[in-house]
Amino acid sequence: MSIEVKISRKRVPYRRAISVLEERVENVKKGLKKELIWILEHPITFTGGISSKESEVLDKKIKIVKTKRGGKITLHNPGQKIIYLVIDLNKRKKDIRRFIKILEDSIIELLKMYNINAHADRKNIGIWVKNKKIAAIGIRIKKWIAYHGCSININNNLNYYKKIVPCGLDNKLITSMKDLGVTKINNLDKKIKKIFTRNLSKI
Repeated sequence: MSIEVKISRKRVPYRRAISVLEERVENVKKGLKKELIWILEHPITFTGGISSKESEVLDKKIKIVKTKRGGKITLHNPGQKIIYLVIDLNKRKKDIRRFIKILEDSIIELLKMYNINAHADRKNIGIWVKNKKIAAIGIRIKKWIAYHGCSININNNLNYYKKIVPCGLDNKLITSMKDLGVTKINNLDKKIKKIFTRNLSKI
């Protein structure tokens, strides 16, 4: 099944990206456009999912952008890779758990290419390296079209996590590829495109 892959070199404002995603969901539903994998980065943005709480905002000066995705409060900032998806599960197996597992497996496979051994955690969604979280997953389903996606910390400034309780976790439990000693990160977008395109075709 053909999936369009977009790679944005310039940072995309969060609200603009979500607007594009929601429009794509409607067009996919109507059969007017292909499914989508969109690889990008955001400027510094704090977002709150449907289960977020005000108590999770430690720095009251920051603004939280409310979003319809699952999950709590998280951070997007330069150096963090965002992989947005619009995938029509009507044309595949209507199995949300399997869909999320494919995202988890794809991130783990990507990190393995940089000699990082990561794992999923059933109690705390996302991808972990030992006891630290390196990637987050937040999905919304609308009429069996899955959208939003995942984020992977590459070389972003982790100090911004001190302003929040990220995903309901101690903010000291967040890591990145750089934090784990990876200094050479070549062809990352190409690797993401290859892995996610291949694995999503398995659904």
